[in-house]
Amino acid sequence: MKAVFIDRDGTIGGSDQVEYPGEFELFPHVRDSIDQLKKSGLLICSFTNQPGISRGEATKEDFEVELKGFGFDSVYLCPHQHNEGCNCRKPSIGMLEQAAKENGLNLKECVVIGDRWTDMMAAQKVGCKKVLVKTGAGEASFSKYQSNEYYGEWAEVSLDYVASDFIEAADWVKASL
Repeated sequence: MKAVFIDRDGTIGGSDQVEYPGEFELFPHVRDSIDQLKKSGLLICSFTNQPGISRGEATKEDFEVELKGFGFDSVYLCPHQHNEGCNCRKPSIGMLEQAAKENGLNLKECVVIGDRWTDMMAAQKVGCKKVLVKTGAGEASFSKYQSNEYYGEWAEVSLDYVASDFIEAADWVKASL
């Protein structure tokens, strides 16, 4: 089975800042694009860092209910802070590995869609296709990529597609099936 891993904040809605469930709004037509991806036979997974959970600002369940309400089949989220040293916080690959194990996925047949370079780095490490959207933090990430501002492992990422928004990214994924 193939899957699409989709970042939340800045990719499907909100902004480049965290907005908690109840405040978060999808960008126009995102729900339709998620539904179309599902109709293509793809597993649709959320793939998101949410450190506010460990600070008590929201619960994992709040995010799961919200994201499943948007049409996601599975929710993979990291509740940890930057400095907690977990293996799930992007650019680490723990969420992708967990999803692969739980769903029998070959990650080389999967796609990651996100607006941050950490999304692309995690995808690169496991061999997923990488689609950067220019919404949220995506425009700044793409600008740094174009001007060769990334160094070390950050510079090792090669993008498969750059989309203006999630709708364009979803269209590219469907056309690539």
